[in-house]
Amino acid sequence: MQLTINQTTYSQQQFPALIEEKKQQQLPEWEAAFFAFLEKWMDNNDTVPGQTSGSTGTPKNIALSKQSMMASARLTNDYFKLKEGDTILMSLSANYIAGKMMVVRAWISDLHLIVTEPASTPEIPQRVKFGAMVPMQVEKLMSSESGRETLEQIETLIIGGSAVPFALEQRLKGISTACYCTYGMTETVSHIALRRINGTEASEQYFALRNVRFELDERGCLVIFAPHLQAEPFVTNDLVELSSPYRFRWLGRFDNVINSGGIKLFPETIEQKLSPAIPQRFFLTAFSDEILGQKLVLVIEGEEYTEAENQVLQEYFSNHLSKYEKPRQIIFRKRFNETSTGKVKREI
Repeated sequence: MQLTINQTTYSQQQFPALIEEKKQQQLPEWEAAFFAFLEKWMDNNDTVPGQTSGSTGTPKNIALSKQSMMASARLTNDYFKLKEGDTILMSLSANYIAGKMMVVRAWISDLHLIVTEPASTPEIPQRVKFGAMVPMQVEKLMSSESGRETLEQIETLIIGGSAVPFALEQRLKGISTACYCTYGMTETVSHIALRRINGTEASEQYFALRNVRFELDERGCLVIFAPHLQAEPFVTNDLVELSSPYRFRWLGRFDNVINSGGIKLFPETIEQKLSPAIPQRFFLTAFSDEILGQKLVLVIEGEEYTEAENQVLQEYFSNHLSKYEKPRQIIFRKRFNETSTGKVKREI
């Protein structure tokens, strides 16, 4: 086996010396993480260490099966028809599953791996067949004409790690890169479903990769059957609208559902509608209410709006939200609390 990294090909026998050489150097954290993962991947153990995302709590350390990682990589490589010699871009940290899987995809199919710093505006030094980014990286690149041209050097791009804002989705419809949202988690060893953002196949629904299928539990949450992982079904806290055993529309997290006057509100779905009108970070939450039980509250990061800005926002509510979806209160916080992986905590 061999791996081509930044246009230099290394055989499996060369990696121990290369890794040892890198250990003696003062590397940037992201580069050190890359070679640390390579060392774990090349050892004789059946697993590599991983970490859950921490979206709903403290990240947990877990053992990732190398066999499952390779099975997951084959799903992606097969779907996107990635073949020997194709160039793929790794602009994500090897500390997390999305970065690790770019290495594994290159490893099993003899793809050429271009490794760059996982910066907010990643460098893309050449045209590549396939790449993966988080929404923030895509947002930064799409904020300028030069960044957009840079992004279009990627033929196919998968975007994951957090929800893609509605406004960003709309902008991505105008670029030549084929863009997909991913659905998955560390426990499912990267994504098990995809949703096309742009092009003629654009859809609000996610579709399963190959032999993956779905069911709903009694809460209306997604249950994932992924035979390639040789594991028990994965029961999630994601509320979805299931159109078949292989397709679903994501509604939001069960943990976040708000019951206001007997009406179930999905904050993430409403946030998608609000994203074009609010440039700052924001989220929806609930406060107790004597009449409604829970009332919908909009929390915005930054300074309080002026009267004129608030009027514009209220008009947007009237034009784009149903009467049940309109926030009953708006509050401002100078700085949001974040998880250890940089995701906003929905707390005040």
